[in-house]
Amino acid sequence: MAPRCWRWWPWSAWPRTRLPPSESTQSFRQQLSTQEQTPQICVVGSGPAGFYTAQHLLKHHPRAHVDIYEKQLVPFGLVRFGVAPDHPEVKNVINTFTRTAHSDRCAFHGNVVVGRDVTVQELRDAYHAVVLSYGAEDHRGLEIPGEELPGVLSARAFVGWYNGLPENRKMAPDLSCDTAVVLGQGNVALDVARILLTPPEYLEKTDITEAALGALRQSQVKTVWIVGRRGPLQVAFTIKELREMIQLPGTRPILDPADFLGLQDRIKAEAPRPRKRLMELLLRAAVEKPGVAEAARRAPAPRAWGLRFLRSPQRVLPSPDGRRVAGIRLAVTRLEGVGEATRAVPTGDLEDLPCGLVLSSIGYKSCPIDPSVPFDPKLGVIPNMEGRVVDVPGLYCSGWVKRGPTGVITTTMTDSFVTGQILLQDLKAGLLPSGPRPGYAAIKALLGSRGVWPVSFSDWEKLDAEEVSRGQGAGKPREKLLDPQEMLRLLGR
Repeated sequence: MAPRCWRWWPWSAWPRTRLPPSESTQSFRQQLSTQEQTPQICVVGSGPAGFYTAQHLLKHHPRAHVDIYEKQLVPFGLVRFGVAPDHPEVKNVINTFTRTAHSDRCAFHGNVVVGRDVTVQELRDAYHAVVLSYGAEDHRGLEIPGEELPGVLSARAFVGWYNGLPENRKMAPDLSCDTAVVLGQGNVALDVARILLTPPEYLEKTDITEAALGALRQSQVKTVWIVGRRGPLQVAFTIKELREMIQLPGTRPILDPADFLGLQDRIKAEAPRPRKRLMELLLRAAVEKPGVAEAARRAPAPRAWGLRFLRSPQRVLPSPDGRRVAGIRLAVTRLEGVGEATRAVPTGDLEDLPCGLVLSSIGYKSCPIDPSVPFDPKLGVIPNMEGRVVDVPGLYCSGWVKRGPTGVITTTMTDSFVTGQILLQDLKAGLLPSGPRPGYAAIKALLGSRGVWPVSFSDWEKLDAEEVSRGQGAGKPREKLLDPQEMLRLLGR
């Protein structure tokens, strides 16, 4: 590599012995042009935020090279491990991500844990820019007495279990109870409730894991309560998820009309159009008498679900022997404030709700990845300005670790495009390191010396073919591989 001081050498001092002056000057300019126009960029995380960031960079810079690092052996993050198995249409975005991965200017490196196998500083030394897109990998705890009892699970872990996340593959939820309570009223809460109540025959042709399907076939859960601290106007789920719950085969909704008194007038006065449509559907389900066909469908339904509003968890109640969950104590709340400032305040009244399973779905949270990266533990994000990490030039973030765990895949797409555009602006303005960077060549050597064996995208495609082959016999799109050691053996590692 040329010494860093070359740019300050006077032309009279430039070595002339190897080439004539004109050829030497031409070579120098070609080298400079290559350095300026071939940025080496790495993205940490291969979920939607990571792939959309990479897509934007590759599309809008003709020579950029992007390496995507992922701690799992397989790509796609929450699209693979978070999207419900009965929502295959949402997973079609994987086709777009695959096209990005097939670019000759993009490479996937799975089985690499940034912060353990390689540090962020080592990545920054090897690349012109580093984008952290590793998402929100943990759940928010309830922080109430009894949450350590068997039978209390995070919705995140439960979703990971039925979706084949390796770290959750050994979880064995006890579904022998009659009633489950889901704390939280977002889309994940409804996903969990829907999977618990869906007749197993409707899941057999999805990519749900065989272990989860077997457990659900034996499930005794007949009623699921979905509990929220605030009122109907503040629910976080979308109209699509609500409609699926209302129409779920073999189930009927339990909605108290008293919870919706005065809501029609408030919808007209306060709700924007998307929220208004959601509230109108909820209101119809709660207060209108179902039609003949719908009433006939609901009458024999063996399962039920309901929404409980203005209830905040205070304590998980143990069984008499103290060995598992027997119920949950809820504080009755009332609302104070208006609009976004609305908050739930305890009234002093308490209510005990019997159940044998509690699933906490009160939100995801990001974790710090490396001591060298600033992190706001209260907000659970990396402090940033439009994706630029505060006080760390050349370091960027996108997705949930940038803005918090909110929004759907299209929200993440827009957010990631913004980060990509900011990075390219900084590159054009000369704010990123100049000169060549070794990129993956340097990281590969480090990983090799540490006994880490990265998995390529072509390796993933071999695993993908194996999953599809295993699923064909059961009429499923795939049977997911769950054990990382088995995956490595299949790849000859």
